[in-house]
Amino acid sequence: MKPLAGLFLALACVLGIAATGSVFELAYGDPDLGLTPTRLILGASLPGTVIALLVAIRINKPA
Repeated sequence: MKPLAGLFLALACVLGIAATGSVFELAYGDPDLGLTPTRLILGASLPGTVIALLVAIRINKPA
């Protein structure tokens, strides 16, 4: 695996964890950070996860 692809893969993992946490915070009551910041985190981390994962796959793809 190329180092840059690993970096993007790690970023996708962190963003995926943030998205999952935000979903649970919103689903199970009053979010610790408040409703608006939690929604913003979710809104940024979902597409960020997909984009980072696709970039990692593209970088690591053999020529």
